[in-house]
Amino acid sequence: MIKFDQFKAMDIRIAKISAVEDHPNADKLYLVTVETGDTTKKLVAGIKQHYTKEELINKQVVVINNLEPATIRGVQSEGMILATKDGEKLAILMPEKEVKIGSPVS
Repeated sequence: MIKFDQFKAMDIRIAKISAVEDHPNADKLYLVTVETGDTTKKLVAGIKQHYTKEELINKQVVVINNLEPATIRGVQSEGMILATKDGEKLAILMPEKEVKIGSPVS
């Protein structure tokens, strides 16, 4: 279990996907550029088998904005897109209605 203070430390917010590129070193990964309201970030996301680039552009998604950067297959990722997986089916978490980019999730 995590403590409530640990949960509160996570900066979970709504971001907008502005670009999607193939990862140069991995067949199942995309490089996703997101706008988080106050900054632009590059994320490495293992969603290529589930979404086309066209399906992702301009979508609002839920991201962990203050995740420690990690290098994934040679590329730095500056956050994480939240998703759920049910067997082979993966679904990115998205707000039900369009909201202001950078809106906090609580």
